[in-house]
Amino acid sequence: MTHLSLLDVVILLVYVLASVLFGSWFVFRNRDPESFTRANGRVPSLVVGLSLFGTYVSSISFLALPGSAFIRDWNSFTLSLTLPVTAWIASRYFIPFYRHCGTVSTYCHLEERFGTWARIYATVCYMLTQIARMGAVMFLLALPLHHLLGWDVTTIILVTGCLTTVYSMLGGIEGVVWTDALQSAVLIIGALACAVMIPLQMPEGPGQLFEIACQHHKFSLGSLSPDLSQATFWVVLIYGITINLQNFGIDQNFVQRYLTAKSERDAKKSLWFSSLLYIPVSAFFFFIGTALFAYYTAQPELLTESLRTEIAAGRGDSVFPYFIVHGLPTGATGLLIAAIFAAAMSTISTSLNGCATLSLTDFYQRFFHPNASNREQMWVLRLTTVVWGVLGMGGALAMTLAQKGILDAWWTVSGIFSGGMLGLFLLGFLSRKANNAAALIGTIAGVLAIVWMSLSLGGLLPESCPKSPFQSYLIPVVGTLTILLTGFLVTKHYGCIIIKRK
Repeated sequence: MTHLSLLDVVILLVYVLASVLFGSWFVFRNRDPESFTRANGRVPSLVVGLSLFGTYVSSISFLALPGSAFIRDWNSFTLSLTLPVTAWIASRYFIPFYRHCGTVSTYCHLEERFGTWARIYATVCYMLTQIARMGAVMFLLALPLHHLLGWDVTTIILVTGCLTTVYSMLGGIEGVVWTDALQSAVLIIGALACAVMIPLQMPEGPGQLFEIACQHHKFSLGSLSPDLSQATFWVVLIYGITINLQNFGIDQNFVQRYLTAKSERDAKKSLWFSSLLYIPVSAFFFFIGTALFAYYTAQPELLTESLRTEIAAGRGDSVFPYFIVHGLPTGATGLLIAAIFAAAMSTISTSLNGCATLSLTDFYQRFFHPNASNREQMWVLRLTTVVWGVLGMGGALAMTLAQKGILDAWWTVSGIFSGGMLGLFLLGFLSRKANNAAALIGTIAGVLAIVWMSLSLGGLLPESCPKSPFQSYLIPVVGTLTILLTGFLVTKHYGCIIIKRK
């Protein structure tokens, strides 16, 4: 067991305590559901932009991206390169739509377009995705503390989940957004500090880092082969466009932040700021992983036997936490752990507020008590925040069983849960003729395609069944295209039948 220095302990405790108190302070401004879910549209654009950045970044980025670069290369960085394209689409079409929609629920319009089932389907998919996201985030936060202090991973997950749930429940969306902004600043400082420190600690200087990295092709963005069964540059590019369209266009976490901005123009500025900021920051994360590869290649004796075993098995998520513990000077360790806390708490609080909001609007008010008083709605919002906090902690405990890198596990799980949402939304957005029947048949076909691919790639199908030829990142892509194409075909055929009858 390694002991933190007094300075590191002070930095960590002060940061965590300050975050919880700062987020909780906004309880005094949460007098009604409108302030809890939309902050009454009074948040400055810069704060909203940093919050959107914090929503996108998490301990998945802080630890899993370096782990991915350490084991492989910069292939996953391709996803970041799709952000300008998807940000333009979102600012051109999605933000104006939601700002004029008149509701805080992202999926309310699906009921108006296709029926109740469509709204419930999208909401449930979103909630399942958030459980997986919170789980991955809390688990990755537990890794450095486990390596540092020898604390039980389960205990760390539960403590983190409880602290974040408290300020999310009290502070509402305004507390979440302002705390996200603070945490984003800490995260960026931590990433920059580490990206500078590692090259300076190379035995032969920073030049050795680039020499080793280039020898092992660590800066590669992946193969340019058209092979869709591997994580090539093209596969990640297609995945990135699909998943970022989903994030910016139909993710409750992002849509709620568009609504907290003072105007449509401010919301667009916030999205562009966060998207363009993420590209260089994510590059820092990948550089850290590459730098660590060179650092430990030059000094293999610094690695423990257990860590070598993990690396040999293709799991690099523990490398960065190990370096934080053993490779950083006093003070910097506390700063980096605080930065990881920042990334994790930002994502968890965002997911909690989004799930609580939809629990109220898409379930409680829709099916049980549509005319609930403000006080009753506030009780529902705070109670469901706690419930989703518990479910997120359960997802984190499930992530401890992951047999591959958390980045791969998260991308696969999120693709399974959310693969059909974008297709359903785009069908309603792109085709005015598509009706309830076309959407339902398309969604069923899309879900079946997602289930088939997931079972096939997991080796769970009987030998006699056809197997998927695609890489797992393409699960949401195939699900989206299946819903769209099936919906268009059914709409065309259904329209022809109506014309012939007339």
